Amino acid sequence: MVGIVGLIMIFVVIFGGFVLGGGNLDIILEAMPTEGSMIVGAGIATIIIGNDVSAIKHTAKDIAKLFKGSHWKKSDYRDLLTLLFELIRLAAQNPMALEEHIETPQNSTIFSKFPRILGDAEATNLISDTLRAGLMNYNDPNQVEEVLDKRVEHDLQHALHGSHALQALADGLPAIGIVVAVLGIVKTMGSIDQPPEILGKLIGSALVGTFLGVLLAYGLVAPTAVRVQGAVQEDHSFYQLIREVLIANLHHHPATICIEVGRQNIPRQLRPSFTEVESALKEVKQGAET
Repeated sequence: MVGIVGLIMIFVVIFGGFVLGGGNLDIILEAMPTEGSMIVGAGIATIIIGNDVSAIKHTAKDIAKLFKGSHWKKSDYRDLLTLLFELIRLAAQNPMALEEHIETPQNSTIFSKFPRILGDAEATNLISDTLRAGLMNYNDPNQVEEVLDKRVEHDLQHALHGSHALQALADGLPAIGIVVAVLGIVKTMGSIDQPPEILGKLIGSALVGTFLGVLLAYGLVAPTAVRVQGAVQEDHSFYQLIREVLIANLHHHPATICIEVGRQNIPRQLRPSFTEVESALKEVKQGAET
């Protein structure tokens, strides 16, 4: 919603100010379909040239983050802490019983309580692989921690690919706009024998290319790249939380301490309160006793 408001403000302020200053939108509106399609088409072509099919799909999907924001919400972090608590408790009480849950999370009665987490393959695989490493009796938890760090960092870099592609597009759009403007000037030079009022319109139309290139770059694509990057990094905190809790567990800290370590590492605006988490964990304990 905030992204939509920002987009509307950009166009209202720029074009509204132009009109209030005595500008005539007719020239811009006449030139925009042709020059705009050239700039947008060339921009899309640069993304196609610089990325494979998977990365292109990833980038297209990431654009939605401008409007939706990050995927994981505050309630998801509370649910994740609750899920990890259940799994850690089970691992301490009956390691053999844990295997069925981490080998086939889709059939797990524990994972099924949290469908949003279960629906994310990256989260379920990270949890399952780390707990499986614990069951293999690693002598050095630091070894698992090192592997996890590399894995989480690699996943983050992959997730940031869309924002990098958008930023590269934003960097190139002003130059593409200049190229389109130059072509407009070339067209104008072919009509140099025309009266000034016609030449003025042709030159104005040519300059629309530069205008659109800069506007799209710095008013639309670059802010979208920043927004996507922020949403991806915020979502990365979800997977970082899994790492923090399960590494604390490998160091044989009590389950409640592991959960609190994770809670403290959640971004402030998404962090559930101690009371909220404690209440959720009490429900888990009561459910285990009945």
